[in-house]
Amino acid sequence: MPFYHKLGEIPHKRHTQFRKPDGSLYYEQLFGTIGFDGMYCNMYHEQRPTQVKEIKGSKNIKPKVAKSNHIQSYRFKGFEIKPEADYLDSRKPVLTNNDCTIILAAPQNKTQDYFYKNSDADELIFVHRGSGKFRSHLGNLDFKYGDYIVVPRGTIYKMDFDDSDNRLFIVESRHPMYTPKRYRNWFGQLLEHSPFCERDLRSPYELETNNETGEFLMKIKKQDDLFDMIYASHPFDVVGYDGYNYPYAFSIHDFEPITGRIHQPPPVHQTFETSAFVVCSFCPRKYDYHPKSIPAPYNHSNIDSDEVLYYVDGDFMSRNDIEAGHISLHPAGIPHGPHPGATERSIGKTETEELAVMVDTFKPLQICEDAMSIADESYYKSWLCTSIPKGEADHK
Repeated sequence: MPFYHKLGEIPHKRHTQFRKPDGSLYYEQLFGTIGFDGMYCNMYHEQRPTQVKEIKGSKNIKPKVAKSNHIQSYRFKGFEIKPEADYLDSRKPVLTNNDCTIILAAPQNKTQDYFYKNSDADELIFVHRGSGKFRSHLGNLDFKYGDYIVVPRGTIYKMDFDDSDNRLFIVESRHPMYTPKRYRNWFGQLLEHSPFCERDLRSPYELETNNETGEFLMKIKKQDDLFDMIYASHPFDVVGYDGYNYPYAFSIHDFEPITGRIHQPPPVHQTFETSAFVVCSFCPRKYDYHPKSIPAPYNHSNIDSDEVLYYVDGDFMSRNDIEAGHISLHPAGIPHGPHPGATERSIGKTETEELAVMVDTFKPLQICEDAMSIADESYYKSWLCTSIPKGEADHK
């Protein structure tokens, strides 16, 4: 859960007069969620934030579904998504349902001549490759490899990349995204046994206050349409704000894994949650230390959820033939577990260097057309095995 944050200049009391040096008023705006019941912040603009000159048109960007109902496990080769210059054009939906959409992107350029706002969903942007600056009307964040950027819906932003080699794993959530409830006390503070704490969360550190008028292109996503709107003033004209609703960053490298004598279940890796899905971080860690432990995960049934695992780096001990950028999808209704030989290989190992992001959804995911173009259709057969691989029978 983000904590209270203040940036720039604000008046002593909200909803009171706050004047510029010339005596005119700054324009207050409440930026909130769930009506007036959720997280919010109060910000103050140089110009009225309501000035729209023109609505130029729209295009539909709803994910195109190739398979709406299936029971097949898949592997998708994410790095085969081709790079594109424009940030929004590069975003390719691979999996979707009514609660979330999972997107791969390989943008080559910074967001140049427009500003972007997603009014449909919060965004969780995981930076697999690349670095740069996330710029928003609520301030800027530097980002690099391994960062999660949590972007509340309605945030106006741009992404400036340092070079053209960028890979992003993005989750759009139609539900508010929080840190796990069991890791917070009733005040919202992260508890002592949480795998990360407030020191690890990076809030916006600088405001770009542009007091400019003219024509500024805003691309707004609403109900899966992308609208082009011309605003009369620069969207980054905030002089100050305070509250709880703002973008923030967290590095997967700051996640402190929870381990035990025997294999720990996926919830110990949980990093974010919504009412409809969870996000987990699998990080380098020591293995289980019971003398008879089996570090590889046990077979388990997905009865209530689809499991998506995005492989970032390292050695993925439970899988054979998995590379960075691959995505595995294990749908509800069938069991899954380690590949043949993985259990035996894991015995006696003391640590793993794997790095991965997992998304578990409580509703089935539909497979998008862009995913089928990078799909391994034979992946579901990779558990077939007539014997234990040579050299691994000694572990029995």
